[in-house]
Amino acid sequence: MVTNYLYSELRILQPVLGNRQIIQHRFNRRKEMITKEKKTEVINKFARKAGDTGSPEVQVAILTERIQELNEHLQKNPKDHHSRRGLLKMVGQRRSLLGYLKKKDIEAYRKLIADLGLRK
Repeated sequence: MVTNYLYSELRILQPVLGNRQIIQHRFNRRKEMITKEKKTEVINKFARKAGDTGSPEVQVAILTERIQELNEHLQKNPKDHHSRRGLLKMVGQRRSLLGYLKKKDIEAYRKLIADLGLRK
């Protein structure tokens, strides 16, 4: 499979590669997603202790980053209804995690809301 080529470069290579590999490359390339470095940075910032990736604070922070990136994508692509559905599912997931955190630890909830800037 061909990787790390721009679409214009692939068009030049089309006679050699054939259409199938070019089409696969176009569909397999990574969309606008949160990068590994950004995710690690968010985890380190909101973790309760070293190696914590599952606490509600970390999950909400990661979801918030993904929601922000998806919002930018939807600004550019307003007819992308499949991504809009994914965005709504993520918002619902974040909302339920925030409700859980609010019920269990109100101070952690308030700190997280302030850090992420979710409420006005």
